[in-house]
Amino acid sequence: MKIGNGYDVHRLVPGRMLVLGGVEIPFVKGLLGHSDADVLLHAIMDALLGAAALGDIGLLFPDTDERYKGISSLELLEQVYEKLLQKGYVVSNLDATVIAQQPKLRPYIDAMREKIAGALHTSIENISVKATTEEGLGFTGSGEGIAASAVCLIESLYEASAAVPLDCAACSGCAKGMAGSR
Repeated sequence: MKIGNGYDVHRLVPGRMLVLGGVEIPFVKGLLGHSDADVLLHAIMDALLGAAALGDIGLLFPDTDERYKGISSLELLEQVYEKLLQKGYVVSNLDATVIAQQPKLRPYIDAMREKIAGALHTSIENISVKATTEEGLGFTGSGEGIAASAVCLIESLYEASAAVPLDCAACSGCAKGMAGSR
């Protein structure tokens, strides 16, 4: 197993859609960035890439490349998943935190977990997303921006397939089943 961590920050501005964890959230401001600026998915991608020693999102998806202008970060997360598979890894688990004074994110957390699990071809039980405020302190507390952090464990396909029960049908419904079918 390997561990990775990621962190990202984006400024809140009027006139942009707020997207977190692949979910559009109604709010008066959105995050500024070259892509959809999904700060949560950016932190998650950096954690995964770091764990596999594949660099970071700035290296893989530079903001100077027009192909990534306005792109959904869920699409980028799927590309990160493919890179992990090519290197022989699957996601064991992921824990992420969004730091934002507003809006309240609790109503959207489960949808975020579902989208992230789908992009990473793993069970929602392997994905944790939390939200917190900074009690009005700092740039997130004043509403200037949103931050996110993530930590993940990845395991080699060999480790994952060794843990597949003998009666597993390798249905590809989870990372273990996918590893067993390879």
